[in-house]
Amino acid sequence: MMFLRSIIPLAISDVLFGISQPVFAQNPAALQVSGGGVEISFTLENLDALPQVAFSTSTAWTDGLVDFEGPSLASVLQASGLDARELILTALDNYTVTMQAPSADATYPIIATRMNGDIMSVRDKGPLWVVYPYDSDPDYRSETVYFHSIWQLDRIAAVE
Repeated sequence: MMFLRSIIPLAISDVLFGISQPVFAQNPAALQVSGGGVEISFTLENLDALPQVAFSTSTAWTDGLVDFEGPSLASVLQASGLDARELILTALDNYTVTMQAPSADATYPIIATRMNGDIMSVRDKGPLWVVYPYDSDPDYRSETVYFHSIWQLDRIAAVE
């Protein structure tokens, strides 16, 4: 089977093995937020119901300007009812970053649910990607901010 997969063109293998589908199609609860003994599951519809932030920016990982849209990280934390000093963000592959929780009124970062108007597949850094408007402020072009720009986000743990 491994040999067969290696000779199947990538586009066909993605369809056959289902790895290019948005995770929202596979798992409606695409974001788990936990802390203080509470766990909240967010679906795409839940995230879309929160106030949306949209901007265009270039990134170190994409070509040209990209349009991103999604709720602010702060609004997701507010919707979860969790109060935290620190957050542990984890991706589908268990890559983890730790960051200070944003202030309640912070617009950035956002948890992007869409890139150029489309729901992101895992292959395109989705289903969720923590992004900043990197072009709008030199402070957003630092190693720390790039480090916090975790893609394939699926879990957030709030540390009080």
